[in-house]
Amino acid sequence: MNALKTRLARQQARVAEAARAAAVPLPTLIAVSKKHPAERIRELAALGQRDFGESYLDEALEKQRLLGDLPLVWHFIGPIQSNKTRGIAENFDWVHSLDRVRIADRLHAQRPESRGPLNVFLQVNVDAEQSKSGVMPEALPALLEHVCGLDRLRVVGLMAIPRPGRAPMQMQESFECLRALRDRHGFGDGSLPYLSIGMSDDLELAIAAGATHVRIGTALFGERE
Repeated sequence: MNALKTRLARQQARVAEAARAAAVPLPTLIAVSKKHPAERIRELAALGQRDFGESYLDEALEKQRLLGDLPLVWHFIGPIQSNKTRGIAENFDWVHSLDRVRIADRLHAQRPESRGPLNVFLQVNVDAEQSKSGVMPEALPALLEHVCGLDRLRVVGLMAIPRPGRAPMQMQESFECLRALRDRHGFGDGSLPYLSIGMSDDLELAIAAGATHVRIGTALFGERE
């Protein structure tokens, strides 16, 4: 518990310092809890952490069952398969990886009215990687228009995972590309306020580019079991 407290404080300080240096609002820190047991999430929640990110639906649903007594905010951050949309629509507060019309339609149809609209980020493949999920930048306007017409989904911003292992300047270019897309397609009227970018290795660059949500896993929880 003491080690977890130390890691959380360290990452909170990193985020706060990066936000101060960039003169931007403090981003939401999402603890990426996939492959970590529910007990570790409970420990981190006891330290004040509320937002948690999961990528594997079955694992996430079991954790939600075990942690149902806690006021947690659940983010689905992984690729979305068609046969998983109902579980996501019914049990998550935020989705960071929407990139297809078909998936959007299924999430919309399966979202319970009682839960209100599902907050969704549209994932953009900013580096045109063939092996990565995400809508290509040129196809973003059509996807955005379609999803904005679905009243059980609320498009809140854009998400990207740039190609790893590149120089900081190249990572910064990818982040700024996403911010430019966000600004071009809605930020002027406030309709796309958020950017989900940045992980443990690049969160300072992401926050400087305007990240409002950063995703941190191992740096918080330690190595996965």
